[in-house]
Amino acid sequence: MTAGAATIEMRGLAVTYRKGPAWRRILVPAVKHVDLAIAGGETLGLVGGSGSGKTTLGRVMLGLVRPTSGTFLFEGRPFEVRLRKQGALSVVFQHPEWALNPRLRCGSSIAEPLRIQGVSRSVCREKVDGMLAEVGLDAELAGRFPGELSGGQRQRMAIARSLITRPRFIVFDEAVSALDVSVQSQVLNLIRKLQQEHGFAALFISHDMAATRYVSDRIAVMQHGDVVEVAPAQTFYGRPAHPYSRELLDAVA
Repeated sequence: MTAGAATIEMRGLAVTYRKGPAWRRILVPAVKHVDLAIAGGETLGLVGGSGSGKTTLGRVMLGLVRPTSGTFLFEGRPFEVRLRKQGALSVVFQHPEWALNPRLRCGSSIAEPLRIQGVSRSVCREKVDGMLAEVGLDAELAGRFPGELSGGQRQRMAIARSLITRPRFIVFDEAVSALDVSVQSQVLNLIRKLQQEHGFAALFISHDMAATRYVSDRIAVMQHGDVVEVAPAQTFYGRPAHPYSRELLDAVA
Protein backbone atom coordinates (compact mmCIF):
# COMPACT_ATOMS: atom_id res chain seq x y z
CA MET A 1 0.00 0.00 0.00
CA THR A 2 1.24 3.49 -0.82
CA ALA A 3 1.11 5.74 2.21
CA GLY A 4 0.42 9.45 2.11
CA ALA A 5 0.83 12.25 4.65
CA ALA A 6 0.28 11.51 8.34
CA THR A 7 -3.36 11.13 9.34
CA ILE A 8 -2.58 10.32 12.98
CA GLU A 9 0.46 11.71 14.79
CA MET A 10 1.42 11.43 18.46
CA ARG A 11 4.36 13.18 20.09
CA GLY A 12 5.35 12.33 23.65
CA LEU A 13 1.80 11.17 24.34
CA ALA A 14 1.09 9.77 27.80
CA VAL A 15 -2.02 8.56 29.63
CA THR A 16 -2.10 8.20 33.42
CA TYR A 17 -5.03 6.85 35.43
CA ARG A 18 -5.84 7.54 39.07
CA LYS A 19 -6.52 4.37 41.00
CA GLY A 20 -7.57 3.49 44.53
CA PRO A 21 -9.78 5.12 47.18
CA ALA A 22 -10.06 8.90 47.35
CA TRP A 23 -7.83 9.11 50.44
CA ARG A 24 -5.06 7.03 48.87
CA ARG A 25 -5.05 7.66 45.13
CA ILE A 26 -2.08 6.40 43.14
CA LEU A 27 -1.12 7.28 39.58
CA VAL A 28 -0.94 4.35 37.15
CA PRO A 29 0.76 5.02 33.78
CA ALA A 30 -1.11 3.25 30.98
CA VAL A 31 0.76 4.84 28.04
CA LYS A 32 4.22 6.35 28.39
CA HIS A 33 5.48 9.13 26.10
CA VAL A 34 4.58 7.51 22.78
CA ASP A 35 5.77 8.88 19.44
CA LEU A 36 3.79 7.36 16.55
CA ALA A 37 2.42 8.36 13.16
CA ILE A 38 0.06 6.58 10.75
CA ALA A 39 -0.13 7.79 7.17
CA GLY A 40 -3.12 7.80 4.85
CA GLY A 41 -3.42 4.42 3.16
CA GLU A 42 -1.21 2.76 5.78
CA THR A 43 -2.03 0.09 8.36
CA LEU A 44 -0.05 0.09 11.59
CA GLY A 45 -0.27 -3.22 13.43
CA LEU A 46 -0.21 -2.83 17.22
CA VAL A 47 0.80 -5.92 19.20
CA GLY A 48 1.68 -6.71 22.80
CA GLY A 49 0.48 -8.67 25.80
CA SER A 50 -2.63 -8.03 27.90
CA GLY A 51 -2.30 -4.81 29.86
CA SER A 52 0.43 -3.45 27.59
CA GLY A 53 -1.58 -0.32 26.71
CA LYS A 54 -2.81 -1.27 23.21
CA THR A 55 -6.49 -0.66 23.90
CA THR A 56 -5.84 2.61 25.73
CA LEU A 57 -3.75 3.89 22.83
CA GLY A 58 -6.49 2.93 20.38
CA ARG A 59 -9.08 4.74 22.49
CA VAL A 60 -6.92 7.86 22.48
CA MET A 61 -6.79 7.74 18.68
CA LEU A 62 -10.60 7.55 18.62
CA GLY A 63 -10.96 10.51 20.97
CA LEU A 64 -12.45 8.35 23.75
CA VAL A 65 -9.58 8.89 26.19
CA ARG A 66 -7.91 12.24 26.72
CA PRO A 67 -4.10 12.19 26.92
CA THR A 68 -2.56 13.29 30.20
CA SER A 69 0.29 14.94 28.33
CA GLY A 70 1.83 15.15 24.89
CA THR A 71 0.48 16.10 21.47
CA PHE A 72 -2.16 14.29 19.40
CA LEU A 73 -2.67 15.54 15.83
CA PHE A 74 -5.23 14.51 13.22
CA GLU A 75 -4.21 15.44 9.68
CA GLY A 76 -1.70 17.93 11.08
CA ARG A 77 -4.08 19.71 13.47
CA PRO A 78 -4.86 19.21 17.18
CA PHE A 79 -7.47 16.47 17.55
CA GLU A 80 -11.06 17.63 18.15
CA VAL A 81 -13.93 15.44 19.39
CA ARG A 82 -16.18 16.79 16.64
CA LEU A 83 -14.19 14.69 14.14
CA ARG A 84 -15.81 11.57 15.58
CA LYS A 85 -19.28 13.08 15.29
CA GLN A 86 -18.53 14.03 11.69
CA GLY A 87 -17.60 10.44 10.84
CA ALA A 88 -13.93 11.19 10.15
CA LEU A 89 -12.86 8.21 12.25
CA SER A 90 -14.43 4.87 13.11
CA VAL A 91 -13.86 1.50 14.77
CA VAL A 92 -14.48 -2.19 14.08
CA PHE A 93 -14.72 -4.23 17.28
CA GLN A 94 -13.96 -7.88 18.02
CA HIS A 95 -17.67 -8.59 18.49
CA PRO A 96 -19.93 -7.15 15.74
CA GLU A 97 -22.80 -7.29 18.24
CA TRP A 98 -21.26 -4.19 19.87
CA ALA A 99 -21.96 -2.22 16.66
CA LEU A 100 -25.19 -3.91 15.52
CA ASN A 101 -28.26 -3.44 17.71
CA PRO A 102 -29.93 -6.89 17.95
CA ARG A 103 -33.36 -5.21 17.91
CA LEU A 104 -32.69 -3.25 14.72
CA ARG A 105 -32.54 -4.57 11.18
CA CYS A 106 -28.98 -4.47 9.88
CA GLY A 107 -29.70 -1.77 7.33
CA SER A 108 -30.89 0.56 10.09
CA SER A 109 -27.74 -0.08 12.15
CA ILE A 110 -25.50 0.61 9.16
CA ALA A 111 -27.37 3.84 8.35
CA GLU A 112 -27.33 5.14 11.94
CA PRO A 113 -24.09 7.20 11.61
CA LEU A 114 -25.57 8.92 8.55
CA ARG A 115 -28.90 9.64 10.24
CA ILE A 116 -27.02 11.29 13.12
CA GLN A 117 -25.61 13.68 10.52
CA GLY A 118 -29.11 14.43 9.20
CA VAL A 119 -28.91 12.46 5.96
CA SER A 120 -32.33 11.71 4.44
CA ARG A 121 -33.85 8.21 4.48
CA SER A 122 -33.69 7.85 0.71
CA VAL A 123 -29.99 8.77 0.57
CA CYS A 124 -29.28 6.49 3.56
CA ARG A 125 -30.95 3.57 1.78
CA GLU A 126 -28.93 4.20 -1.37
CA LYS A 127 -25.65 4.45 0.53
CA VAL A 128 -26.39 1.32 2.60
CA ASP A 129 -27.07 -0.71 -0.56
CA GLY A 130 -23.82 0.54 -2.08
CA MET A 131 -21.85 -0.19 1.08
CA LEU A 132 -23.25 -3.72 1.33
CA ALA A 133 -22.10 -4.37 -2.22
CA GLU A 134 -18.62 -3.15 -1.32
CA VAL A 135 -18.33 -5.63 1.56
CA GLY A 136 -19.68 -8.49 -0.54
CA LEU A 137 -23.21 -8.80 0.86
CA ASP A 138 -26.58 -8.87 -0.90
CA ALA A 139 -28.76 -5.80 -0.38
CA GLU A 140 -31.64 -7.99 0.84
CA LEU A 141 -29.63 -8.79 3.99
CA ALA A 142 -30.25 -5.20 5.13
CA GLY A 143 -33.74 -6.30 6.11
CA ARG A 144 -32.52 -9.04 8.45
CA PHE A 145 -31.68 -8.89 12.13
CA PRO A 146 -28.09 -9.59 13.25
CA GLY A 147 -29.11 -12.87 14.87
CA GLU A 148 -30.21 -14.20 11.48
CA LEU A 149 -26.71 -13.86 10.00
CA SER A 150 -23.50 -15.88 10.28
CA GLY A 151 -20.52 -14.53 12.25
CA GLY A 152 -18.71 -13.57 9.06
CA GLN A 153 -21.77 -11.78 7.68
CA ARG A 154 -22.21 -9.86 10.93
CA GLN A 155 -18.60 -8.71 10.87
CA ARG A 156 -19.00 -7.57 7.26
CA MET A 157 -22.09 -5.64 8.39
CA ALA A 158 -20.04 -4.04 11.16
CA ILE A 159 -17.33 -3.08 8.65
CA ALA A 160 -20.00 -1.60 6.37
CA ARG A 161 -21.28 0.48 9.29
CA SER A 162 -17.77 1.69 10.09
CA LEU A 163 -17.20 2.81 6.48
CA ILE A 164 -20.59 4.35 5.73
CA THR A 165 -19.34 7.89 6.57
CA ARG A 166 -16.14 7.39 4.54
CA PRO A 167 -13.79 7.85 7.54
CA ARG A 168 -10.15 8.78 7.07
CA PHE A 169 -9.05 6.65 10.01
CA ILE A 170 -10.30 3.28 11.34
CA VAL A 171 -9.28 1.28 14.41
CA PHE A 172 -9.66 -2.49 13.99
CA ASP A 173 -9.70 -3.76 17.58
CA GLU A 174 -9.26 -7.57 17.51
CA ALA A 175 -11.55 -7.44 14.48
CA VAL A 176 -11.01 -11.05 13.34
CA SER A 177 -10.13 -12.87 16.57
CA ALA A 178 -13.70 -14.13 17.15
CA LEU A 179 -14.02 -15.59 13.63
CA ASP A 180 -13.24 -19.05 12.29
CA VAL A 181 -9.89 -19.30 10.52
CA SER A 182 -11.46 -19.63 7.06
CA VAL A 183 -13.66 -16.59 7.66
CA GLN A 184 -10.72 -14.63 9.11
CA SER A 185 -8.85 -14.77 5.81
CA GLN A 186 -11.91 -13.52 3.92
CA VAL A 187 -12.35 -10.56 6.29
CA LEU A 188 -8.63 -9.72 6.21
CA ASN A 189 -8.71 -9.70 2.40
CA LEU A 190 -11.78 -7.47 2.56
CA ILE A 191 -10.01 -5.00 4.87
CA ARG A 192 -7.04 -4.78 2.49
CA LYS A 193 -9.32 -4.33 -0.53
CA LEU A 194 -11.36 -1.57 1.12
CA GLN A 195 -8.25 0.29 2.23
CA GLN A 196 -6.81 0.19 -1.27
CA GLU A 197 -10.09 1.58 -2.62
CA HIS A 198 -10.69 4.27 0.02
CA GLY A 199 -7.18 5.12 1.24
CA PHE A 200 -8.01 5.36 4.95
CA ALA A 201 -5.32 5.07 7.62
CA ALA A 202 -5.77 2.14 10.00
CA LEU A 203 -4.65 0.85 13.38
CA PHE A 204 -4.91 -2.95 13.60
CA ILE A 205 -4.84 -4.03 17.26
CA SER A 206 -4.44 -7.78 17.69
CA HIS A 207 -2.79 -10.59 19.60
CA ASP A 208 -2.84 -12.66 16.38
CA MET A 209 0.64 -12.19 14.96
CA ALA A 210 -0.18 -13.91 11.64
CA ALA A 211 -3.25 -11.75 10.98
CA THR A 212 -1.32 -8.62 11.93
CA ARG A 213 1.45 -9.52 9.52
CA TYR A 214 -1.01 -10.05 6.68
CA VAL A 215 -2.65 -6.62 6.81
CA SER A 216 0.03 -4.34 8.28
CA ASP A 217 2.62 -2.15 6.59
CA ARG A 218 4.44 -1.50 9.87
CA ILE A 219 4.37 -3.10 13.31
CA ALA A 220 4.46 -1.32 16.69
CA VAL A 221 5.14 -3.35 19.83
CA MET A 222 3.87 -2.23 23.25
CA GLN A 223 5.14 -3.42 26.62
CA HIS A 224 4.04 -1.92 29.94
CA GLY A 225 2.80 1.25 28.23
CA ASP A 226 5.92 1.80 26.17
CA VAL A 227 6.25 1.41 22.41
CA VAL A 228 9.47 -0.61 22.41
CA GLU A 229 9.79 -1.17 18.65
CA VAL A 230 8.37 0.15 15.39
CA ALA A 231 9.48 -1.48 12.15
CA PRO A 232 8.29 -2.34 8.64
CA ALA A 233 6.36 -5.60 8.77
CA GLN A 234 8.84 -7.50 6.63
CA THR A 235 11.78 -6.37 8.79
CA PHE A 236 9.94 -7.03 12.05
CA TYR A 237 8.94 -10.59 11.24
CA GLY A 238 12.35 -11.37 9.76
CA ARG A 239 14.63 -9.62 12.26
CA PRO A 240 12.82 -8.23 15.34
CA ALA A 241 15.13 -5.86 17.19
CA HIS A 242 13.73 -5.82 20.73
CA PRO A 243 13.92 -8.84 23.07
CA TYR A 244 10.19 -8.57 23.86
CA SER A 245 9.37 -8.60 20.14
CA ARG A 246 11.35 -11.82 19.81
CA GLU A 247 9.41 -13.28 22.74
CA LEU A 248 6.09 -12.50 21.03
CA LEU A 249 7.19 -14.15 17.81
CA ASP A 250 8.73 -17.16 19.57
CA ALA A 251 5.46 -17.74 21.41
CA VAL A 252 3.64 -18.44 18.12
CA ALA A 253 6.48 -20.16 16.28
